[in-house]
Amino acid sequence: MVAYVVLASFTDQGVRNAKDSPKRAEAFKDLAKTFGVTVREIVWTQGRYDVVTIVDAPDESSFMSLTLSLGALGNVRTESLRAFSAAEMTKIVDNML
Repeated sequence: MVAYVVLASFTDQGVRNAKDSPKRAEAFKDLAKTFGVTVREIVWTQGRYDVVTIVDAPDESSFMSLTLSLGALGNVRTESLRAFSAAEMTKIVDNML
């Protein structure tokens, strides 16, 4: 599995419908399942981003399909970060010169 941190900002449409945000989060979890993606956590935040989500995807293609499908709904714009566990990072640094 490939882990990602997804930083999301509400669009104008998303802000107008902010009351529906918790329901949309549940719908996102269902949408993610159709791509084989597991949602670990969804939190709402203050500051530059409105929502932060951590997901596990079977591959990059599945994750990309999910985020494009989410964006097409028009409520959020996302920025995605590939995330590495401590075990993965240990292997990475072990390969450093």
